[in-house]
Amino acid sequence: MNTQDSTTAPSRALGREDYKTLSLSALGGTLEFYDFVIFVFFSATLGHLFFPSTLPDWMIQLQTLGIFAAGYLARPVGGIIIAHYGDKLGRKRMFTLSIFLMAAPTLIIGLLPTYEVIGVAAPLLLLAMRVLQGAAIGGEMPGAWVFVSEHVPPRNSGFSVGVLTSGICGGILLGSLVAIAINRSYSTDEIASYAWRIPFILGGLFGFISVYLRRFLSETPVFRELAAKRALAHELPVKTVLREHRAACILTAAYTWSLSTAVVVLILMTPTLLQKMYHIAPADALEANCVGTLMLVIGCGVFGALADRIGMRITLLLCWGGLTLSAYHFFTALPGGVSYGALVFNYGLMGFFVGSIATMAIVGVRAFPPAIRYSGLSFSYNIAYAIFGGLTPVLTQLWLQKDVLAGAHYVAVVSVLAMVLAFTSLAAYGWANAYRK
Repeated sequence: MNTQDSTTAPSRALGREDYKTLSLSALGGTLEFYDFVIFVFFSATLGHLFFPSTLPDWMIQLQTLGIFAAGYLARPVGGIIIAHYGDKLGRKRMFTLSIFLMAAPTLIIGLLPTYEVIGVAAPLLLLAMRVLQGAAIGGEMPGAWVFVSEHVPPRNSGFSVGVLTSGICGGILLGSLVAIAINRSYSTDEIASYAWRIPFILGGLFGFISVYLRRFLSETPVFRELAAKRALAHELPVKTVLREHRAACILTAAYTWSLSTAVVVLILMTPTLLQKMYHIAPADALEANCVGTLMLVIGCGVFGALADRIGMRITLLLCWGGLTLSAYHFFTALPGGVSYGALVFNYGLMGFFVGSIATMAIVGVRAFPPAIRYSGLSFSYNIAYAIFGGLTPVLTQLWLQKDVLAGAHYVAVVSVLAMVLAFTSLAAYGWANAYRK
């Protein structure tokens, strides 16, 4: 599958510079994704602070979720623009810019005056900051995957992308832990008064530290070689992507559907489902979710390493097949009642196989040639995530009205899709174009 890797690049082991690049990139990914998701952990508090208290609760919650969703809608635009300059001016510059564009709005959110102070300007400013966050994350994630994959030896690209994805997913875990700590350390009144600002201010400050640390990263060898040969994209990169690489776009978008479903249904939606449908105590549900997210972080690295060791196709079968079985095991055990220990174990097992999402990034990076790799991956990933990430909660919720196993069924559908794609002509296109240099 990676024949071009072995013939176009010298074989070498991961070196000190590779580990530095990988660790700094993963750390930045953790902190940036923390900045993006911390909003959802405090959405109820933000709703009551940034909208008129005279509105009914359902209206406040709806408008707050609308602002949260605006971040997802802004991802494709930000991703396309940042990726365009990433293919034209360099990976490092845009990689650093994206985290700055995330850190600044996060810090500002933590300092914003509320509706009680400035009226309608408060939710408008909150919306503007959320849009900037969405644009930043749209460029950060594809940029991070491209950056590390072009730095390391091709034979270690799966492991490196997997570890980076672990770091990004670590942002969800960090957000969850910070939210738990804030809620345990402060009363409800204290959180509404001032403590809600703490996680946003911390996120902004950590983000600026990451901006500083990324100064010590170097441009990728692949981009430097392209620049030296004057082989950079001569037109708008996304035009080349749409004209010449539609198969790679479809392949990447399909795997993004699998990724978004696994994350949204099993990590983001399941804690609420546990509480509302199975009457599991909120603390138990959140603690089980933390374990599941921790195992997700571990799973991403494991499946990335497996892709290098045993090949992409076998890895896809193992990880997505395991996700299907573990999701059914988790949900079928719930109706009859489950002990705390079993809940945590089952969630952890399922979370480990959610680490399958790392394979999406590996496939996406390998599906596009270097000159338009950043734009191709960013366009396909962000457009697909905006569509499927937005539709998945709605579709799952509607399906749950008919079948309590809807979450497992939906995950099974996209998992089977991921496994089938491993043996299609689309996948062959992706493997054939892997790491062209």
